[in-house]
Amino acid sequence: MSIFGKAYGRNVSGQIIINGKEVNLKSIRSAIDHGIAYCTEDRKSAGLVLISDIKTNLTLAGLKKISKKTVIDQNKEVRVTEEYIKKLNIKTSGVLQKAGNLSGGNQQKLILSKWTFVEPEILILDEPTRGIDVGAKYEIYLIINKLVSEGKSVIFISSELPEIIGMSDRVFVMNKGRIAGELEASEATQESIMKCIMKSQSKGVQ
Repeated sequence: MSIFGKAYGRNVSGQIIINGKEVNLKSIRSAIDHGIAYCTEDRKSAGLVLISDIKTNLTLAGLKKISKKTVIDQNKEVRVTEEYIKKLNIKTSGVLQKAGNLSGGNQQKLILSKWTFVEPEILILDEPTRGIDVGAKYEIYLIINKLVSEGKSVIFISSELPEIIGMSDRVFVMNKGRIAGELEASEATQESIMKCIMKSQSKGVQ
């Protein structure tokens, strides 16, 4: 969230370099404009507006794409929403269904739709499969792999080691806000990741 326009932790310091150039992301809008999107782990409180319908939630971060001189093209909004419902296989009664009435897995797919709609180059996914069933998890894995195949960069944050090992090309082990280890996919096992954690703890990483 600190990377995503300092949405959290305004006193956190560091550099953000995109395509070889340092960027200063002072706000969420500036992060979006630089091609960064963030899917929060808290989909009910921070990820979606549960009392609003699917089309409102899906286009909320990319209103410029469906508007002209601040006026929303409602027909275009509906077409875009229907396209993403089909593309991500969101099970819903229609574009006007309230987001709060969707299942957990379909809410998660709606959040992914919302952020892929703005066409980010870097997508940060924070616990994207938490609290959803196995079938929905598999569908989300397919969506993530498709985004990567399209050339997008995905930062996948998870407390579940099996899915990190199964999904990642490169693994960074974090301990108390610092990098405790870096592993290529071929090296990443539960044992090697735990070794990084134990090693950093023995060194007293803060």
